[in-house]
Amino acid sequence: MLKSTLVSFNNALDKDDLGKLILRIAVGGLLLFHGWHKLVDGIGGVQAMLVAHGIPAFVGYGVLVGEVIAPILIIFGVLTRPAALVMAATMVVAWLLVGLGKTFVLSPVGSWAIEDIVYFFLAAIAISLLGCGRYSICSNPYWR
Repeated sequence: MLKSTLVSFNNALDKDDLGKLILRIAVGGLLLFHGWHKLVDGIGGVQAMLVAHGIPAFVGYGVLVGEVIAPILIIFGVLTRPAALVMAATMVVAWLLVGLGKTFVLSPVGSWAIEDIVYFFLAAIAISLLGCGRYSICSNPYWR
């Protein structure tokens, strides 16, 4: 009885493509808020951090690729794996610029000080490994 119940339960929830869609919308949507902030308020803060590390300011425009374009591609299931790797690379740069000194620090509320960076990095790696699944605006699998 328990076995048949568990089998039925597992079969009812065996929706890999739907799970991939939900993951893409959640991760892409949440990172898009960060990108939207940079679109509205500008990337001056990012550029200042880059210049302080001896990197040319124009490299700061890469944050728009990683936090606006890549999340949109991921949400829509277009070039999902490359976009996810761009997102992961963006999080590595964010960690190096902002979070390196906070790697072993807790926030005032007890969370890991860089948990958002790590969350987006690991989620992007997971998406790059999973792909977009069946739900995509592209019918051509090469563009998914």
